[in-house]
Amino acid sequence: MHLIKKLFVTLALTLTATMANAFDKEPFTEERFNELQAAGHPVLVDVYATWCPTCKKQQKRLTKYFEMNPDSAIKVLVVDYDGQPEWVKHFKAPRQSTLLLYKNGEQQWFSVAETREKKIFAALTAAEK
Repeated sequence: MHLIKKLFVTLALTLTATMANAFDKEPFTEERFNELQAAGHPVLVDVYATWCPTCKKQQKRLTKYFEMNPDSAIKVLVVDYDGQPEWVKHFKAPRQSTLLLYKNGEQQWFSVAETREKKIFAALTAAEK
């Protein structure tokens, strides 16, 4: 039963993310995170909850960034705050709306509830270099 719930949450998150945003995101898995890091992609880990208003504001900023930068190398992996508590804990996310940016296997940025476009864009732009 737990596996079915997890699959349902992952599917719901994927569908919500696909419909709501103009940029590609994937549900977080350790394997995919490691694969992207090994391939040299910057990875934005988005600790997200569907009920979180701050998360929704962040999504608007991220959508705008990726619309303005369609060739961005940054890959976005979404940790489901309610469905993946082990990864919330692993990334030391104190709450939903936590953003973490990794490049070359190292954490480059950590943000909690940041919604200011200038701050988010600056962090993403730095990861592109």
